[in-house]
Amino acid sequence: MNTPVGRFAPSPTGLLHLGNAWSFLLAWLAARAEGGRILLRHEDIDPARSRREWMDAIERDLLWLGLGWDEGPEQGPHAPYRQSLCFPLYEKALEKLKARGLVYPCYCTRKELRTLAGAPHGAADGLGDAGAAYPGTCRHLTPEQRARKEAEGRRPALRLLCPDDDEECFTDLVLGPQRLSLKSCGGDFALRRSDGVWAYQLAVVADDMRMEVTQVVRGEDILLSTPRQLLLYRLLGGTPPAFAHIPLLYDEEGERLAKRHRSLSLAALREAGCRPEAVVGHLAHLAGLQQTPSPVTPAALAERIGGPFPWHVLPKERIVIPGGVERLWKS
Repeated sequence: MNTPVGRFAPSPTGLLHLGNAWSFLLAWLAARAEGGRILLRHEDIDPARSRREWMDAIERDLLWLGLGWDEGPEQGPHAPYRQSLCFPLYEKALEKLKARGLVYPCYCTRKELRTLAGAPHGAADGLGDAGAAYPGTCRHLTPEQRARKEAEGRRPALRLLCPDDDEECFTDLVLGPQRLSLKSCGGDFALRRSDGVWAYQLAVVADDMRMEVTQVVRGEDILLSTPRQLLLYRLLGGTPPAFAHIPLLYDEEGERLAKRHRSLSLAALREAGCRPEAVVGHLAHLAGLQQTPSPVTPAALAERIGGPFPWHVLPKERIVIPGGVERLWKS
């Protein structure tokens, strides 16, 4: 049996926080426990938000935790490992979809989409990080209607024409059997934004295919993206990886850990004198991988597991990180 190939795929738009460490630790262990490989890919696809210094900080934080990688920006057979350098590859994938008549221009603005969805600015639309549901407004525009839109100065996004009756079935390593329709996950989704920025769905599938990734560990908030990506794998002739959608970390007020939680960024924890083994031990305890939050290195954990990762021990509900917990990790 082939050993797994996992990946870290951070967006360099800020410092890594404890929630990122949780996800990356489990991805690393799931591959390493079976003698597999890990690659690092910087998803700097949005030039307005990505910065080189964040990439350097991400690499520094991962190494501080003990989460090394086998392939990445400095070495490996699947370069480039930065999405900003892969645009010709995404264009090639887009052309394959266009050749099958599956791509169409969409002239809807974000404001119009919010109005169509009945959601106020900034409100959730029920799809989490999968994006807004699309009602198919521009799906059947005539060439004349498209020309009028462009004469008005509208720049189109490009969307994938999804089968109306498509259902994607897969078994999640954490959540078990899943059966989701493309319609319930938002319908026709963007492949490239109106400003020319490539959409997450197309970029991540194209990259995971060429990098031969076989195992993807990520937060449960991305679950509704999975049917979209499975469809793209099928259309582009790729073999999808196994997916593991893990519970998220929250603060005491019920907010999901994010880059705004600066006190729980890995850089802040390191500067406060926290020990990486203590952080890893606490996360391993939350995951059910050890009975106490005793300090441990990722390598020691992987050796202790020594085989298929025990996905069944992971909690199924959200995990709350108590305030001031970093005090427990200082040397």
